[in-house]
Amino acid sequence: MVADAVTAHADARASRRGRYLVTLALAALGVVYGDIGTSPLYAIRESFYGTHGIAVTPGNVLGVLSLVFWSLVIVVTIKYHIVIIRADNKGEGGVLALMALVNGSRLARGLSPLRVMIILGIFGSALLYADGALTPAISVLSAVEGLEIATPALASWVIPVTLVILIGLFLLQSRGTARIGAVFGPVMLVWFATIGVLGLSEILRQPGVLAAISPYYAVRFFAEDLHRSFVVLGAVFLVVTGGEALYADLGHFGHRAIQMAWFGVALPCLLLNYFGQGALLLRDPAAAVNPFYHLAPSWGLYPLIALATAATIIASQAVISGAFSLTRQAVQLGYSPRLQIEHTSSREIGQIYVPAVNWGLMALTCALVLGFRTSSNIAGAYGVALSTLMLITTLMFYVMSREVWRWSFARAAIVSGFFLWVDVLFFGANMLKIRYGGWVPLVIAAAIFLLMTTWKRGREILAKRMLEKTVPLKMLLADLAAEPPIRVPGTAVFMYGTADHTPPALVHNLAHNKVLHEKVVFLTVVTEDVPHVEPRERVTIRHIGKGFHTVVARYGFMDDPDIDDVLGACRVQTLDIRMEGTTFFLGRETLVASDRPGMAQWREQLFAFMSRNALRATAFFKIPANQVFEVGTQVEL
Repeated sequence: MVADAVTAHADARASRRGRYLVTLALAALGVVYGDIGTSPLYAIRESFYGTHGIAVTPGNVLGVLSLVFWSLVIVVTIKYHIVIIRADNKGEGGVLALMALVNGSRLARGLSPLRVMIILGIFGSALLYADGALTPAISVLSAVEGLEIATPALASWVIPVTLVILIGLFLLQSRGTARIGAVFGPVMLVWFATIGVLGLSEILRQPGVLAAISPYYAVRFFAEDLHRSFVVLGAVFLVVTGGEALYADLGHFGHRAIQMAWFGVALPCLLLNYFGQGALLLRDPAAAVNPFYHLAPSWGLYPLIALATAATIIASQAVISGAFSLTRQAVQLGYSPRLQIEHTSSREIGQIYVPAVNWGLMALTCALVLGFRTSSNIAGAYGVALSTLMLITTLMFYVMSREVWRWSFARAAIVSGFFLWVDVLFFGANMLKIRYGGWVPLVIAAAIFLLMTTWKRGREILAKRMLEKTVPLKMLLADLAAEPPIRVPGTAVFMYGTADHTPPALVHNLAHNKVLHEKVVFLTVVTEDVPHVEPRERVTIRHIGKGFHTVVARYGFMDDPDIDDVLGACRVQTLDIRMEGTTFFLGRETLVASDRPGMAQWREQLFAFMSRNALRATAFFKIPANQVFEVGTQVEL
C-alpha cells in the first residue's frame, strides 16, 4: 500500500541509481514491506495454534514451512516482483491504475468485457479499504499480545493498550507523515535484522529444518490429508498478505528500489524467521502458543515487544496512507464524492490527509479490535479480502497482457493460468474463514462497492438529466448573435461537464440578469486514464468568437485540480484570465428521487445524500468563495 511520507516522483525516477537507489530502497523497506514484514508475528502460530491449528509434528512443521517458502517464492517474488510489477500505468501501480490502463485500451470498444474489468477494479479497491481496517487491528494487537508472554498478569491490558496505540496513530494523521516517515526505513531495517538473527539462532540449533525448502514436504503434507492441508493453507496465506503493497507503491519508489529491498533484506530475513520458528517447534512443540516471541531470550522479550509495536505501527501507517491515496484516485475517476483532501507537505504532493477516511478507518479498526478481541480471532477473518484482491489482479493482468501488451493467447494463458491456479487455491482456503469472521471484510467491501457504484451511476444519470434540459452551445450562440444581450466588464467562467452543451448556469443567468460578461469561458475538467498529465498538455483552448472561449483542462487520476493552475496555463496560451475580476458560475443541483428509469429509488436517495454531503466544488477546485455565483436547480433522477 502507499505511505506518502517518502514519495519520489517522475523527475527523480530517472536518476534511481547508486547511493540514491540504496536510500530509496531503505525508504521502500519501511513503506512497502511493513505489512508483510510483520506477518511472522502471527502466521506460523495460526497454523498450529489458531482456530484450526494442527498437531505439532515434524512432518506437519516441515510441510507448513515448505508451503510458506513456496508461497513467498511464487506469489510475492515471481508473480509480483517479476511479472505484475511491469504492468504499470505510466509508472503507477495498483488495482485502480490497472483498471484505468485496461479502460484506455482497445478493449474499451467492447462493452461487456470492459464493464467486467471496471466492476472488478472497483470491488478490488473496496477490498483495499477493508484491508485498511483489518491490518492495523491484527498487526498492533498481535504485537501487544507479547505482554501476555512476558507477564501473564498483564493480559487484561492488551486490548486497552492496543486501542490507545491505534487511536493515537489515527489522531496523528492530520499532522502528516513526513517526520515519522523519515524513520520508517531505519526502524524496519532494525526489525528485519532482528527477526532474521532470532530465526538464524534457532536454525543453527536445528539445521534439519532447512529440508523444508524441498517442495516434496509440501506435496506430502497435502497428500496425507487434503482437507486438513486446505484449511491450513488459509493460515499460510498470511505470509503473503502485503504482497499487493509493492505493486500499489510502484509509482513512489520504482521497481528497482522495491526489488532491491525485497531481495536484499525482506525476503532473506522473513525466511530466516519462519524457518527459525519451525526449528523452535521441532525442538519445543509447546512454543506453538506464540512461536515468534518464544524465539527471543527472556531478557530481550520487552525490547522485542517494543520493536514489534513500532513495526506494526509503521505497517498500519502504510495502509492508512494507502487508503488516502486510493481515495484521491477514486474521487478523480468519478467513483467517490468530492472529499476534503489536505496536503500535509509543501514539498511532496503525495503526502495527503483525508479526514473522512481517517475517522472511518479509526472507527472500523477499533470496532474490529473490540469485536474480535484477539489477533487469532482476527486472523480467522484476515486474508479473505486480500486473497480476493490477488485473484482480481491476476484476472485483470490477463486482460491487460492481451489488450495492452498484445501477448499471444498461449503466452497470456500460461503465465496468468499459473498464477490463477495458486490464487484460486488461496482464495478457496480463505473462503472457509467466512463463517469464522471472514464475512466481515466482505461486508465492509460490499458496502464501499455499493457507495462507489451508486455515486458513479448517479453522476451518469444526473448528467443525462441535465443534458435533457440544455441546448447545444452552437444554438445558443446563434440566438445570442441574433439578439445580443448587454455585455458587462469582466470575465465569467462557467464550469460544466461537457464542452458541447450550454451550462445551465449560463441559461439561468441570462434569464434572470439579462446580461453577459465581455469575456465568457466554458471550462470543462476531464480526468484521463493516466496517473499524471504533463503541464504542457494540461489545457486545450478553442476561441469561438464574440468573446466566447471553451477550455478543457485535463488531469490524471493522481493529480489535484487547481483553478490557479488552469488559469496560468490559459495565460501561457494567450487567453488572459486573471483571478481578480473573474466570476465563477457553478450549478448546484437539488436532487429528488423519482420512479424514472435509472436506479432503484433507495439508491437515488443514497446518491442524493452523498451529493448533499460532498465537498463543494469551490473548495475542491480551490476557487475563492467570494468570486463564486451558484445557480440552483431541481433535478428528478
